[in-house]
Amino acid sequence: MILSELRSYLIQRKRVTLYDLVLHFNMDADALRGMLDKWIKKGKLTRLNPNSGCGTTCYKCDPTLTEIYEWIE
Repeated sequence: MILSELRSYLIQRKRVTLYDLVLHFNMDADALRGMLDKWIKKGKLTRLNPNSGCGTTCYKCDPTLTEIYEWIE
């Protein structure tokens, strides 16, 4: 996968979880984070609620389910 495919998917979806990206692109979460960081550094993408859970106090959520990215137009 190349960055332009990731960009197109993010533009289309606007807001997406890391888990959705893992499933869609069939890639490791850490590999995707590296590509997402490139778009964050360019100011085109933002990470929402880093390190936050699902809203409960157990803190047992899979981080890929709660790590949300939003494309900035």
